[in-house]
Amino acid sequence: MIAASIAGIVLGLAAPDTAVQLKPLGTGFVNLIRMMISPVIFCTLVLGIGSVRRAAQVGRVGGLALGYFVAMSFVALAVGLAVGNVLHPGSGLHLTSALKGAGQAQAAGAPPEGVDFVLSIIPTTFVSAFTEGQVLQTLLVALLAGFALQALGRAGEPVLRGIGHLQKLIFRVMSMILWAAPVGAFGALAAVVGSAGVDALKALATIMLGFYATCLIFVVVVLGALLWIGARINLFRLLRYLARDFLLIVSTSSSESALPRLIAKMEHLGVSRPVVGITVPAGYSFNLDGTMIYLTMASLFIADAMGKPLAFGEQISLLLFMMVASKGAAGVSGSGLASLATGLQSHKPALVDGIGLIVGIDRFMSEARALTNFAGNAVATVLIGTWTGGFDRSRADRVLAGDLPFDEATLLADADADAHADPHVHLGKDSGKHPAPDPLKEPAALGHGPAAAGAPATPQV
Repeated sequence: MIAASIAGIVLGLAAPDTAVQLKPLGTGFVNLIRMMISPVIFCTLVLGIGSVRRAAQVGRVGGLALGYFVAMSFVALAVGLAVGNVLHPGSGLHLTSALKGAGQAQAAGAPPEGVDFVLSIIPTTFVSAFTEGQVLQTLLVALLAGFALQALGRAGEPVLRGIGHLQKLIFRVMSMILWAAPVGAFGALAAVVGSAGVDALKALATIMLGFYATCLIFVVVVLGALLWIGARINLFRLLRYLARDFLLIVSTSSSESALPRLIAKMEHLGVSRPVVGITVPAGYSFNLDGTMIYLTMASLFIADAMGKPLAFGEQISLLLFMMVASKGAAGVSGSGLASLATGLQSHKPALVDGIGLIVGIDRFMSEARALTNFAGNAVATVLIGTWTGGFDRSRADRVLAGDLPFDEATLLADADADAHADPHVHLGKDSGKHPAPDPLKEPAALGHGPAAAGAPATPQV
């Protein structure tokens, strides 16, 4: 991955025309990953909800997660607002007629908002959410299926077991797709470097570097402090555990490409399956810290560049609207630019033309957005698990120390992790440490019957 990324950047600088033609390599790889996102989210969320005995426990985890996501969105907006007002990165730039056209094109392709946005969450059919690749639609279907299985009780346990096997199949397919990651990284980076050009990067270096520095400060200072205070986990140990996933995100510019790996790694780390199943998919739609920082700094950048700086009151109202409009972006590459266009079109139409100033470097800023979003969701999962009693701290220490390595070949945890992530675990004070017995296992596995007395086990049908 590292070698392919470097080779792509070199080719983009040395032969930009040739490099741009390699864009289908990166696009094809991201499309392969995206193909698996809906099934992964469905299986994970259904297993997470369906395995919890009482709906109130799901509501407790979900409510705590959503409250945390909203609070962190405000923190990210505040950080971006402070840095943007200090840097004034748009000063000195000029808008051309060609760039105006690019900004209007982005605004025309902006996602729905208001009532239309709410209605867009409802899929046409039960299965169309999977075929259309809409994350929020998949979340809705998975929530309904999970609560339905929970209401069925023991009658729904064979279905849960089947979905568990389906999830293993999906992760196996995912591990096969990831073998093509270096090819995708080479094509994607070669194309974006070749199309952007060195001159454009130099001209817009201030906003790029300022944005990267702001994201770094947010992750290290804000998320690092929260993780240590809330779970006594060192942020840098967690980031090292997720290092390969960050590399995948850098090459594809989308945190969506690493979503299946985050689900598998969080369960392997020691977070209970219900917490992972609820927090990670929801976080990919509602916990977009990097996107919040981007929307703040990009809005101020465009306003300064066009000579129309925003008053403090205008900044607050615009960014509060963008916080709502950005939900549902779900880590898709380029979604931040669409959310920016939506907010400006609704609250400050005179600034829409200025979006063209940032289109050329949005791909590079998208990487920082995706990395920050991914780190924020990883930290959120550990914290929600800790606060709800669904986090095995002793196992996490062993995993982060390297004593329990993650199985890269299958994206599945080892036997010890499977026991930990038993789908029938209860969420409670000791959740994640003492999983409840699986009623679908044969009596011998529960310490009863012939095998418990030393006789050979007889398969139960």
